[in-house]
Amino acid sequence: MITRLCAYGLEFKDSDGFTHDWCTLIPALELAYKTSIHSSTGITPAMLEKGWNPRLPYDTLKKDLVDIHPTASSFRIMLDKARHHAKISMQDSFKYAKEQFDKSHTPPEFKIGELHGPNAVKLELTCELMNKHHTFHVSLIKPYSSSDKELFPLRNKCPLEIPPLAEGEKNEILKVLKERRTRNKKEREYLVRSRNSTQENEWLLEKDITNSDKLLRRFRQ
Repeated sequence: MITRLCAYGLEFKDSDGFTHDWCTLIPALELAYKTSIHSSTGITPAMLEKGWNPRLPYDTLKKDLVDIHPTASSFRIMLDKARHHAKISMQDSFKYAKEQFDKSHTPPEFKIGELHGPNAVKLELTCELMNKHHTFHVSLIKPYSSSDKELFPLRNKCPLEIPPLAEGEKNEILKVLKERRTRNKKEREYLVRSRNSTQENEWLLEKDITNSDKLLRRFRQ
């Protein structure tokens, strides 16, 4: 955060016209950050981290003293102005970052049943991605949109070529996705995903599924 604020300039002028170097004011800037109430938490970072707020210079300066050294008084005024300037700079930085994010961010719309909690989506991954975790944050997901033939008339979709099974090689079923009753309603069909099949998913009867007991038990869990 301090590095981002320093990026606005290594020097700045206060309201009195004095030029200050950011490097000399980093401790005051850090103190201003830790003692400022954040809108996201409602408390200061110091209170959230330590459980107490540090005493600021003007807290230790007794206001009822008759004689105050001019150096101490000017130092207090300088720190107050630096803290106020740092607070305004941080608010401007947060506002600018939010505006830039909102320009290119559009909340995605998902169909009912696709959401896996308020901020995550559970995907049905293909065979080559079976070892990946299937739950992702919504900020990493974009809804699929097909190619517009009018805008891109020369864009052709390459057909997916899956190598055929070798001689003697059996089709390996990875998991069961869904189930449904057949037309006579006496048997059930299961939508399965295979590793070496020429089709992505296919409906099979229980008798046609290898290791059906294990796969169906995992499906119904």
